[in-house]
Amino acid sequence: MNDDTIGLSRRKMLFGLGAVGVASAGAGLGTTAYFSDEEGFTGNQLEAGTLDLFVHVDYSEDQGSYAQYSTPSGTFIHGNVVGGGDGEPLSIQVSDLKPGDSGEGEFCFSIVDNPAYMWMCGELTANDENGQTEPETDADTTGGDPGEGMGELADAMQVTVSYCTADGEVGNEIVSGSLADVMLALQAGVPLSGDGDASVPLDGRDPFEGVTEAFLDDEPNVAEQCVCVEWEVPTDVGNEIQSDSVTFDFEFYAEQSRHNDGTNNPCVDEVVVTAYDNDWKGQTLANPTDGNVYTSVAYGQNQVVLGFTFVDDGDGMDFLDTADYSSTNLPVAVDADDDGTHDWQLIWQPNAGLPDAPFGYVENTGGSYGAAQSLPAGFSAQKVGNTILFGVPRSEIASTFRLLAYGSTGGEGPIAKVNADPAVGPDFYDSSDAVVFSE
Repeated sequence: MNDDTIGLSRRKMLFGLGAVGVASAGAGLGTTAYFSDEEGFTGNQLEAGTLDLFVHVDYSEDQGSYAQYSTPSGTFIHGNVVGGGDGEPLSIQVSDLKPGDSGEGEFCFSIVDNPAYMWMCGELTANDENGQTEPETDADTTGGDPGEGMGELADAMQVTVSYCTADGEVGNEIVSGSLADVMLALQAGVPLSGDGDASVPLDGRDPFEGVTEAFLDDEPNVAEQCVCVEWEVPTDVGNEIQSDSVTFDFEFYAEQSRHNDGTNNPCVDEVVVTAYDNDWKGQTLANPTDGNVYTSVAYGQNQVVLGFTFVDDGDGMDFLDTADYSSTNLPVAVDADDDGTHDWQLIWQPNAGLPDAPFGYVENTGGSYGAAQSLPAGFSAQKVGNTILFGVPRSEIASTFRLLAYGSTGGEGPIAKVNADPAVGPDFYDSSDAVVFSE
């Protein structure tokens, strides 16, 4: 687990120094007197502000009579290392994991000198089988030694990320599900709100308060809101997780709130912002609404995460809300090898009876798409708030690829086209007008 800091942007300011108060007047025949005066500002000094992030960590785990563990009192991360000195990045290892084991961590923040918007990021870096014991083979036929990416532990572990306070009071849930689900969301970036309100839109969050110094009388001087992470292996999990292992990272980012709106996502590699279109082909809409869709791409070690965050204007009509638009849907066509033709579609469409409802996958076979199928092995999808996420294995997508999305409210409201030319309709076969993403 590590943290990062993003410093304030520097602004160059120049003071002009020159002559002032120049005047002239005649004083007698053929004579002219010139009066001049010069004033200057000397010794000027401008100093850029700073922004420094400290993450205070209180972590413990419970493995029954086998083992108990807690981070030492006063553990904090600064500059990616424990204690801010010459230490090592904070790494917690759990061995001999069994059903019923659990752990929890509290992360509180000292953002020195300036208020800042916060993001939580992360990545599932390994989910391995590590061979199989004889009891495991009866419950799991995937096999594999080391079986990279074939383990079941990431799906078996349950994780909840919530707002909390420094005294341990748990507030609103931020994201929850299996470890795989939560890490999919974190790889796409999860914005945090300084007031602990998990329901606010991306562009409506409160920043986290700044502090003058990270410690007062050797005690952490933290913002009011902290983040708590709880994990457990449910007792109904069976032999399928024997010998499996997972590794994952958490990261926290802070970016100054001054002159920012909080929408910059430091967790991803690229973002494209597209405004909703309420006038596609001049049609008259029963329920128009304004907003933007933020399309993001995050390249990880093992998967590429495609994220689509819908930010509505607050008029009560929400693009992804089936109560507002019963036929809302989002098909995403991907030219995975950048050869000019879309290879497959990933689909989110509630009430459509898709195989992995509300998600499906359709392959382009010879210029046509058949019926939707279940997501292929290694693919994943979920909806977190107003964000739809797709995880694609690195083996299935090139470092440069093309993407086209066509969010629709079924004719009742706007569409959200993600393509190179918004004036052009979607082409789910030819990718020449799709948006190019490159690692």
